[in-house]
Amino acid sequence: MHDRQGADSAFVFEGDWREFARIAFPNLLLTIVTLGIYRFWATTRERRYLWSRSRFVDEQLEWAGTGMELFLGFVMVFVLFGIPYFGLSFVAQALIARGYEAWGVALSFGALIAIFYLLGVARFRALRYRLSRTRWRGIRGGSNDQGFGFGLSYMWKTLVGWIPLGLLVPWSMTSLWNERWSKMSFGPFAFEANAEAGGVFGRFLLFYLAPFVLFAGGVIMAGMGMLAGYGIGGEDGMAVGGVLGILGLILFFYLGLGLIAVAFYAKFYREVVGATRWRDLEFSFEATTLDWVKLLVVDALLVVFTLGIGLIFLSYRHWKFFMTHLEARGEILLDELTQSETKTARHGEGLLDAFDVGAI
Repeated sequence: MHDRQGADSAFVFEGDWREFARIAFPNLLLTIVTLGIYRFWATTRERRYLWSRSRFVDEQLEWAGTGMELFLGFVMVFVLFGIPYFGLSFVAQALIARGYEAWGVALSFGALIAIFYLLGVARFRALRYRLSRTRWRGIRGGSNDQGFGFGLSYMWKTLVGWIPLGLLVPWSMTSLWNERWSKMSFGPFAFEANAEAGGVFGRFLLFYLAPFVLFAGGVIMAGMGMLAGYGIGGEDGMAVGGVLGILGLILFFYLGLGLIAVAFYAKFYREVVGATRWRDLEFSFEATTLDWVKLLVVDALLVVFTLGIGLIFLSYRHWKFFMTHLEARGEILLDELTQSETKTARHGEGLLDAFDVGAI
């Protein structure tokens, strides 16, 4: 049995977790045997399967990337950035040990700034690479922008978002989404992204104020637990009730805050995807907060009850979730579509992989 969407959906996923398992388990074993080196080729095998089982309108997608590209990208990052970073960190520690604290701290701070900048570049180049390796009707995507300017934007917009007590984080997130996608294209047409922070600010404000509300509610619950315990078992009962109340406070706080965070991200993705266009096509992402909660809860249960082995199915589950809830409306004039003239990225997602930041 296949996992499918309705026939009228622009995006359809036709994968089967049993088919995926025949790829995922050998990938896991080979990655263990090769001490992690095979994971670049494992990623490629998984993407080829997931893309080939994904249909947009009337054609399957195709993944044209290779494991060697991902491996070389990682090696380049390690040689060009990893070794210098660790070298700078060693020198900084040596300077501090010799009494040159100011120079050591300045050098360490400079290294952190460099990592911060490269993280932004990584996010840009990973999307650029994935679009350049995605084929639909023989057409690919990409960008001629190298992402170095986006790295600077990522730095200052992220800082501006957090400086006023984090209140401009929604603006920072939507602005960076718009900037990154507006520099991408697929075939001869560029993407347009015009998401507005106002569409998600209400949810963010709820998340922002939630700790105070949840803490107050938790304190009340803890107090009620102590009173109930006192009524049942006197002072000893009050102590037990207090402990249970504190545990309830912690659980209530983190579960409540986590649920509100999921609600914010659900709204954020609906807003930014809905504000993204490609020529005459308008996109939307239909996943509700409940859909996200189900995804994350089942992810956690799958990993816990399989003692971690279920991790190999998360890429399948997340891609299926993405394709199932992604929609497009509008008109595609096939006669206008030609191959992209953007430069093809020569290497894989080395920076993103090095920082362990992954997203569809």
